[in-house]
Amino acid sequence: MVHAAVAGDIAEAEEIQEILREAGIESELQSGDDDSLVILVDESALEAAQDAIESGTEPDDLVAEP
Repeated sequence: MVHAAVAGDIAEAEEIQEILREAGIESELQSGDDDSLVILVDESALEAAQDAIESGTEPDDLVAEP
């Protein structure tokens, strides 16, 4: 599993996971630094996951990439 995005809180993490689920991509959450949550996906799905997250979030939303 590789780092696909970082969420600031559980609500944001769940929103990102839902976007990924709708794209057919499985993900896991892991605790990050400073109470953030890291969204992990299979390495083979990383590019598709990043595309799905980018297209499924507002441009002003902060989604960190590795």
